[in-house]
This record gives sequence, structure tokens and C-alpha cells, in this order.
Amino acid sequence: MTTASVVFYNNPEDEITKVLSCLQDSIAEKIYVIDHSDSEYIEPIAKSFSKVIYKSYPNMGFGTGHNHAIKQSIADNSDYHAIINPDIYWDDDAIAGLTAFMEKNKDCGLVMPKILFPNGEIQYLCKLLPTPMDLFGRRFIPFKGYKERLNSHYELRWSGYDKIMEIPCLSGCFMFVRTEILKKIGGFDERYFLYAEDMDLCRRIGEVSRTIFNPEVSVYHTFHRASYRSVKYLRLHMKSVVKYFNKWGWFFDRKRNRHNRRCISVLKSLE
Repeated sequence: MTTASVVFYNNPEDEITKVLSCLQDSIAEKIYVIDHSDSEYIEPIAKSFSKVIYKSYPNMGFGTGHNHAIKQSIADNSDYHAIINPDIYWDDDAIAGLTAFMEKNKDCGLVMPKILFPNGEIQYLCKLLPTPMDLFGRRFIPFKGYKERLNSHYELRWSGYDKIMEIPCLSGCFMFVRTEILKKIGGFDERYFLYAEDMDLCRRIGEVSRTIFNPEVSVYHTFHRASYRSVKYLRLHMKSVVKYFNKWGWFFDRKRNRHNRRCISVLKSLE
């Protein structure tokens, strides 16, 4: 069985309908909708889809919201669980494609499809485990050439994004995870309210299984980038990043260095 979860927070009606329509038409058997909103319009939209199991909770953060669904997915004895952003949609059945990949690759705990902007351009969401410079430097240092070099390295742009790759840090906008792995690691770390929880989850999954990028399956991501447009979300982002480095290490992180070196070495061998 495959399950999925989406956490909503005052999202536009068309966005809600689009992602739930994709999931309704997929092979996913249960869709857990976690509503953190302070409005009433999401519930009737969600409940119009037969596969949806709707739950409303106070907003305790992205990871905490998905953990409600992950716990239920574990109780359901599902095989796979998809963690999906509200601003995701696809043309073909991405869930079926990723399920087939997982069935053939038993050592894979997490797979992310190719993520595209609505105009078809690729989003560079395969990343190395971050250093403080990767996250703070590319955000605040005002030199375009430096940022481009940093992004090319950190986001592995030179890899081409055209082949199946083992990547240490994958985006939380679409994570397709083996449920037994989520049970083993305990889901999201709820200390993160928003941002960095996906880096943390992917890193913990990578400690016990493989984390894979599969460009043979693709989805579209509107990608709101709220922290680039709002001081409130920027503060939340920075707060979570500080928590991440306090947990894993700022400048001395041997595991990060080992994972990153291995990733780069393998990718260069594939060129």
C-alpha cells in the first residue's frame, strides 16, 4: 500500500484542488490532508476527494503536521509514504513511477523525482550536505559570480541532473519514502517549525539507507520561496538553519565531509 500526506496552510483553492486531483488519480490508496489553516474553505475541498482522510490541527509546523500522517501510515502498515508540498502537481502518475522504482531498488529508503518549474525548467534541488557558507553565504553575500560558483558546487549543477544519482540532501517538496524507514528513524524532528526539517530527515534516512534522485519521473513545483519575500519567513528559515547546525555541527562535521566527498567522487566517475 502507498499513502501520501499534504499539509495545508491557507493555500489557494486551485492549488489544493490540483495536488489532490493528482493524488486522487494516482495509485495512492490513502491521502492524509493535514489542515493547519485558520480558514474553513479547505475542509470541503479536501473531503470532496474519496481517498482523502482530513484532519485539522493547530499549526505546530510542517514536520509535525506530516508526522501525524506518518504515524497513521505506519499504523496502516503501508509500504511507501509520499510527503508532498501543496504546490506540487504532475501529468503522469508520479506515485506509480516511484513505487516501481522502489520495488526494484530495495536498498533505497528515499527517492525524489525530477522537480520542474511550471515552464518546464529544472529546479536544482539535489544538494550536498550544507556547510554554514552554503546556506548563509549564498543568501547574503552580494556577489553574483561567487553565488553562481557556490550554487554550481552545492546544488551539483555540473552533474547534469540527467541520471539516477545517490544524493545526500534532497528537497522536502516531494519525498517518496519507504515507510519502514520512517518508522526506524522516527519521522521528522519536530524541533524545526519550518525549513531545514527536510535536510535533517534526508540526512537521517541516509544514515540507514540510500537517498536517490530519479529523473525518469518528474513533477511540477510552483516554488513560492516565501523566505525570499517575507521577513517573517526569513527569520523562521534562519532560526531553523541555526538549529540544524547546532544539532549536526557547524564547521567540524566529519560525517558531512565524508558523505559529500563520496557523492562527488561517485558522480565524477559517471561523467
